[in-house]
Amino acid sequence: MDEKEDIRTDMQLAEDRDEAVSLMEPLTIAEGSRHRGALTDLALELARKSAGFLRSLPKSLLPSVADLVRAMNCYYSNLIEGHDTHPVDIERALKNDFSKDARKRNLQLEAKAHIAVQKWIDDGGLGGRATTSAGIREIHRRFCEELPEDLRWVEDPATNERVRVAPGAFRSRDVAVGKHVAISPGAVPRFLERFDDVYSHLGKTETLLNLAAAHHRLVWIHPFLDGNGRVARLMSHAALLETLDTGAIWSVARGLARNVEEYKWHLAACDVIRRNDLDGRGHLSEEALAEFTKFFLGTCLDQVTFMEGLMQPDRLRTRILLWAEEEIRLGTLPAKSGNILEAVLYRGELPRADAAVALGVGARHARRIVSALIEREVLTADGPRAPLRLVFPAALASRWMPGLFPEKTR
Repeated sequence: MDEKEDIRTDMQLAEDRDEAVSLMEPLTIAEGSRHRGALTDLALELARKSAGFLRSLPKSLLPSVADLVRAMNCYYSNLIEGHDTHPVDIERALKNDFSKDARKRNLQLEAKAHIAVQKWIDDGGLGGRATTSAGIREIHRRFCEELPEDLRWVEDPATNERVRVAPGAFRSRDVAVGKHVAISPGAVPRFLERFDDVYSHLGKTETLLNLAAAHHRLVWIHPFLDGNGRVARLMSHAALLETLDTGAIWSVARGLARNVEEYKWHLAACDVIRRNDLDGRGHLSEEALAEFTKFFLGTCLDQVTFMEGLMQPDRLRTRILLWAEEEIRLGTLPAKSGNILEAVLYRGELPRADAAVALGVGARHARRIVSALIEREVLTADGPRAPLRLVFPAALASRWMPGLFPEKTR
């Protein structure tokens, strides 16, 4: 009821020019589309590969990988928006270690807000509402509420007026993005109602097949004054999490950011009106929507393959143990530290009582080595008696998981 009341309030405040909801059709790739077969094959291949990757990892490693992927996802999603906050600085922000530079501090706070929303999503906060208007508004509200005041304002390019972005509130003014002039602000609730009707009632395969369409149509509606692209990417992450049970251990955002010009080109191409009778039966081009879907699913597949390669047990073990050997030679880690890391990698987690056996030393000596590894933030435990498990700190990502994101240079 509160959600409906909010929508009614937004409708009263904003002008609705009565655009037909059919303006954003087609919302899905039609069953009879000539593109359907190839796209279905891609979707099924993604489902198979994602499930295989998840099964290949010890369950105890999943939380640590998911933590690192959240920082990676945040970094790349911010990068698409032109905000460069390295995962090392994101990790510092999560520990309330902020830059003294006001701009960098604001970007760290923005990243912290993004991480908090994605953690909420990864923990099941949306509960099956990823592609609903209520879920979309909550993503926007949660993110914007945590932003520093300086980042809650945008400038109207037509009037140069500074306008405050209200968390979770639909826009009450017209906007244009590139050549696309979005629907009137008062029409947003009507278009999102249609969005709900279509995307929140699809089966898993259909959701996967039409997720790129939902991604574009949300950006096309442009429901919020600012943050629409970020919300669309978080919505897509949530839908992939729900549909594929990804474990949050890979992210499409990295692939979109690494191909950002192609990503933006596809989004703009999907704004184009249907060209001819072979281009679907809706107002907008089905051909462009199919090409974006192919790009989106292909990007997802690439990211699963990339993460799967990084997490290959033998290669990951070699990279981590080489790092440990170097640190021991430098005197920054005690001897035999690699034995503990190897035992955790092999078993997924290590009961503290087994550390001395794995090291072949006394209990006191084992505690000293474990403490050093915890201090270096490469091992953690959920409590003083809980098993030890591996952590993937952003500062070591270039050594342990090369290519995940650029090495920090400043």
